[in-house]
Amino acid sequence: MYIEVKDACKDFEQEGKVFTALDHVSLDIERGEFICLLGPSGCGKSTLLNALAGFERVSSGSVKIDGKEVTEPSINNITIFQNYGLLPWRNVLKNVELGLGAKGVPKAERELTARKYLDLVGLSGFEKRFPRQLSGGQQQRVAIARGLAVDPDIIFMDEPFGALDAITRMKLQEDILRISREEKKTIIFVTHDIEEAIFLADRIVVMMADPGRIKSIVKVPLGTHRDRTNDDFLYVRDKIFELFNMKVDDYIEYNI
Repeated sequence: MYIEVKDACKDFEQEGKVFTALDHVSLDIERGEFICLLGPSGCGKSTLLNALAGFERVSSGSVKIDGKEVTEPSINNITIFQNYGLLPWRNVLKNVELGLGAKGVPKAERELTARKYLDLVGLSGFEKRFPRQLSGGQQQRVAIARGLAVDPDIIFMDEPFGALDAITRMKLQEDILRISREEKKTIIFVTHDIEEAIFLADRIVVMMADPGRIKSIVKVPLGTHRDRTNDDFLYVRDKIFELFNMKVDDYIEYNI
C-alpha cells in the first residue's frame, strides 16, 4: 500500500484541556487515487491532511508513505491551500517557475515547463501578468500549475476552492479532475462540500467530529465522467447525506 495511516491519534492542549483532533484513525491509499476527506468543521480532516503532508506529527499510531514514516514535509510532495500563496512581486510565469528554481532546474527548462503547465490549466497568454491582475480562480490555477510543474508524487489540497464563487469553483473542479486523470497523480483533497467530494473522488473518507474520526469510506462508482445531474450522482449524494444523519457512532462499512 502506498500511503498507510494506522491507529493515528492527535491531541492538542487548549487552555489546560486536552482536545482530541484525531481518534484512532486508520486509512490505506493506493498510488494514483483521488481521495476526498469530507466532514464538518472540527472533524480532523485538515489535521489528518497535515499529518500526511508532514506538517504535524501524530501523538500515537503511524503515518507512512511508500513504507517510510512521515516526520516532516517532503520535497517530493506539494500542498495547495485556499489562499493561493503567490508572490505578488513575481509575474505568473515566474511564480510557476519558483519550485523549479529551488530544485536547480536550468532557466530554459524552467520556462518551458512552466509554460506547459500554464497551458494545462488554461492560462497561456497570462505569463506576464501579476497576481493582482488575476481573479481568484486564475490565481488558484497558477498555484495548481506551480505545484504540478515540480512533478510531485502526491498533491495535498486543503479546501483550495473554498473562497471562490460557485461557478468558478465548479470549473476548477472540472479542471482538477481532468488534470488528475491526465497526470495520474495521487491527490488528497479536503472539503466540507458533499457534491464536490462526489464529483472529484475515487473514494470519500467521511469524517465526524468530537473526537475527529472516520465514520465511513465510500467508493464512488461513477467512472471518469461525472455529471452532477444524473441519477447515479444524486443516488451517491443521498447515501452520503444519510451517513451524516445516522446516529450510530461506530465506523460503518459502506458500499454504494
